[in-house]
Amino acid sequence: MFRRFLGATALLGTAAACPAAHAESFRVELGDKLPQASYDGRVLLIFSKDPKSEPRFQAARGLESAQIFGVDVNDFKPRQSTVIGNGITGYPLESMPEIPAGTYWVQAVLNKYDTFHLSNGKVVKLPAARGAGQNWRKEPGNLISKPVQVTFDPKRPGEIKLVLDTALPPVPEPQDTEHVKYFKFKSPSLSKFWGRDTYLNAYVLLPRDFDKHPEARYPLIINHGHFPQGFANFRTTPPDPNAPCVYAARFQMDCYNRIQEQEAYDFYQKWASPDFPRMLIIEIDHSNPYFDDSYAVNSENLGPYGDAIQYEFIPALEKKFRGIGQGWARFVYGGSTGGWIALAAQVKYPDEYNGAFASCPDSIDFRQTKVINIYDDDNAYYKFGMFGSVPIPINRDYLGHVNWTVEQENRYERVIGDKSRSGGQWDIWEAVYSPMGEDGYPKRIWDKTTGKIDKSVAAYWRENYDLRHIMERDWATLGPKLRGKIHLYVGDMDNFYLNNAVYLTEEFLKKTSNPPADAEVAYGDRAEHCWNGDPTQPNGITRLRYNSMYVSKIMKRIADTAPAGADVTSWRYK
Repeated sequence: MFRRFLGATALLGTAAACPAAHAESFRVELGDKLPQASYDGRVLLIFSKDPKSEPRFQAARGLESAQIFGVDVNDFKPRQSTVIGNGITGYPLESMPEIPAGTYWVQAVLNKYDTFHLSNGKVVKLPAARGAGQNWRKEPGNLISKPVQVTFDPKRPGEIKLVLDTALPPVPEPQDTEHVKYFKFKSPSLSKFWGRDTYLNAYVLLPRDFDKHPEARYPLIINHGHFPQGFANFRTTPPDPNAPCVYAARFQMDCYNRIQEQEAYDFYQKWASPDFPRMLIIEIDHSNPYFDDSYAVNSENLGPYGDAIQYEFIPALEKKFRGIGQGWARFVYGGSTGGWIALAAQVKYPDEYNGAFASCPDSIDFRQTKVINIYDDDNAYYKFGMFGSVPIPINRDYLGHVNWTVEQENRYERVIGDKSRSGGQWDIWEAVYSPMGEDGYPKRIWDKTTGKIDKSVAAYWRENYDLRHIMERDWATLGPKLRGKIHLYVGDMDNFYLNNAVYLTEEFLKKTSNPPADAEVAYGDRAEHCWNGDPTQPNGITRLRYNSMYVSKIMKRIADTAPAGADVTSWRYK
């Protein structure tokens, strides 16, 4: 629990004689003695009733979110201030006057923007990736105020002042261990695009006795996903049986922390066992100014991440860690965003990979972008009848109970940042899939306030990133290269309705001929996000087993397809 601030200290000089202030607006001031002389960025104001953690950690897109407001600042200097009050859009409540009078904990955050001079001449201001995975709550260099308790009444005049006086510290660079190495690579093409040094990084899990077998060359497995904070689900020591239990509400599992540690230790034991195939498994950090990953494709707004990863980064990594370096010996898998990336890598670089295991992938057919048909629907937020309208849902539980709507999630993003700068789901899809606008920022797929869909942008999405459409359009050339390589898994009650697009893609894959796709598509009965193919275990377990659950299929694929003379033995030592 953080400290409770009262009186003059809490209010930083406002209403010093009172234990709490009354105000209808907030004045957020930039403090002295900060690392920069001035700042550009987004100032966020967060309200909470829960004192167990700082308000910034309680802001989220769901129903239980703290209340948030946001405004841009430019060339913001010490002792200057910005006012947040009536007229500023909020989330979950849309405006400050809607907040009931009462006592709240409040905090301000400045999500710092850098200026980028892009290679095409555009100049944009964006939150640079600085080591926290584009999490504005933790990103180094961002500014925060002290949480304070206030009595707020929107009907009373006055102001409460908050001071942004603390810069968040840097994140230490990862250190190598015996089994996991950190690989940092400066990308020439991305550095040129962004106008500054830009890096791709990876955590590399080495096989047992890597140093004892210099003659061995290894298959490469890429576990795609969001920003990695280390190599996930791998530990060389048993879990602490006395560790306090932590309940996982998402999976309704008690002592989930112990379960995670046990699964990580179990995988280490498999990895080091005599019979486990020797291979390289990597997790890539391709965080960027728009999101915690790039979706590993080329994009007008993010730059050539697809080519940079495939033709610069992977060859350099394979050279350093003795990868085989051929498409028959590379495989990709991942869940959610990582599932989309896995399939996209296989489709867009069909000769470079020998199989993609895509679990609960982000929408792979934009006729169901979650639940929106961006080609035929006119509005992303509402279904309209002759007289009425119904909000379109975007998150549910396995019983179908709706948690929030498309409009609410987009408003949350609109509060966190304009111009696709929120680091949210819809904004990164715009940043990856959309063409660049004249101002240097992504073109909107729909009006962020009204939900009206821009059909010209939707057409661009279809031709460049709708994976089902691309496969169907180009099957004559893609089909022979994708046959037997596609594996799709999703729960039929995925929380984000991602099963809808898989249904449509399966319909296409079943109809393919010359050649047939020979794809695997499987659904988890009543399984939520992110079911990845094992019907015998709950999601809370199988999500911890990506690095072992597809190994038998990978080995069979190598046995069936490795070309004559390929090295299928040097890496099979005991």
